[in-house]
Amino acid sequence: MERSRPGDAEDLRKSGSLIIMNKYPANWKSQKVILAHDWLTGMRGGERVLEILCDGFPKAPIYTLFRKQSAISDKINAHPVWTSYLQSIPGITKHYKNLLPLFPAAIQALRPDNARLLISTSHCVAKALPHEKDCKHLCYCFTPMRYAWIFFDEYFGNKPLLGSMIKPVLAWLRKWDKRTADGVDVFVAISEHVRKRIKDFYGRDADVVYPPVDTANWTPGASTSLNAYDLVVSALVPYKRVDLAVKAANKTGFPLKIVGTGNEYATMKPMAGKHVEFLGYRSDADILELYRNCRMLIFPGEEDFGIVPVEAQSCGKPVVAFAKGGALETIVDGETGVFFKDQSVDSLIDAMTKCASKKWDSAAIRKHAMKFDTQVFIDSLDKVITRLMAK
Repeated sequence: MERSRPGDAEDLRKSGSLIIMNKYPANWKSQKVILAHDWLTGMRGGERVLEILCDGFPKAPIYTLFRKQSAISDKINAHPVWTSYLQSIPGITKHYKNLLPLFPAAIQALRPDNARLLISTSHCVAKALPHEKDCKHLCYCFTPMRYAWIFFDEYFGNKPLLGSMIKPVLAWLRKWDKRTADGVDVFVAISEHVRKRIKDFYGRDADVVYPPVDTANWTPGASTSLNAYDLVVSALVPYKRVDLAVKAANKTGFPLKIVGTGNEYATMKPMAGKHVEFLGYRSDADILELYRNCRMLIFPGEEDFGIVPVEAQSCGKPVVAFAKGGALETIVDGETGVFFKDQSVDSLIDAMTKCASKKWDSAAIRKHAMKFDTQVFIDSLDKVITRLMAK
């Protein structure tokens, strides 16, 4: 689960500036817990989940492949962080995607202390962290390894030579990924969409606990909000399909603001007309005001969950989204947003036109977003932990 707005690790802000008053179960602090996370190179959606776990389990050490300390929040860095031997490779935090085949051996070479509970937050290899037999393992799964199972074309489609060379490696990774799923006692998926993948790829059932969204921070503005532009908050990478929003704005002439960075900027900037503004990185405070004053949020890609649409809805704003993936679980068509069925410019424009013509109930949209509040996440996850530890 990537939070959609950040791009390069250098642009990722450190968190910790917001004071969130959440209630944690009393027994969390007394449990001997270890945490596992794929890698720590920036503050995306997965790291927001890890922060909540760090709050709830203040003594828990974290095991990860590698870390860029300056890009990680003080809340996470306050915990003991144990990295693999990959940490010693110069430039690892910038070029790690080229070393994917090394990840399985690196995670399995780590030797954590024994604990009663291991919680892995994983979209790649964290779920394969070794642990003692008497340690229960809960995997909060953002998705089965997306590089190996899905989105092959998005990652390698424009690199045919690399794609042909890496196919045997990905086949091996799929077998390894499925085999290491046996070391998990309970899978918890971030959405029904991901729960189906876990069943299809691992043959395992999973609970669903939606990721936490800080609805106390993402709040509606004044009733006189400008509605002067449409908004995209996303990393600028191919599978996010931000290009659709750019082309739609070129065609309609309505202003579009885009928050985020990434390697697709060089491709999209030349195609953008005068109505499209690229804002790059923006702080949460800036994004809050952008949410509050936009006409609608446009969410044109397929995501496993998608935190950004929930943030926008928490601010009382409707979302126009591609009708696939996690958006189907976080947006109510006609009540909190509008779906478009084809990833085409015309289909997107039709949905935007429908959204713009409707009078939306900001309070009702926000009420729906409250279902994904951080406290709901904590309470739901605790039920799964309690059931697991009672076995």
